[in-house]
Amino acid sequence: HCMWMRNTLIPLAVAFLDAKGRIVSISEMQPQTEVSHCASAPAKFALEMNKGWFSAKGVKPGASLSGLEKAPEPN
Repeated sequence: HCMWMRNTLIPLAVAFLDAKGRIVSISEMQPQTEVSHCASAPAKFALEMNKGWFSAKGVKPGASLSGLEKAPEPN
């Protein structure tokens, strides 16, 4: 999975998570750009926060999030 910031006006950070909620990579993204930010491993979820949020909280790849509900699989 990849993301870009074409129509986004504020800088964001994105954490890509696998199906078990483990962060596989984090990217800092600049507003109004078309640079692709891609997960470094297979990812099922993406969590966007303000730019710098993950580093300010000490959240790094390998950390896990709990409480993710399993989404139903598409038919």
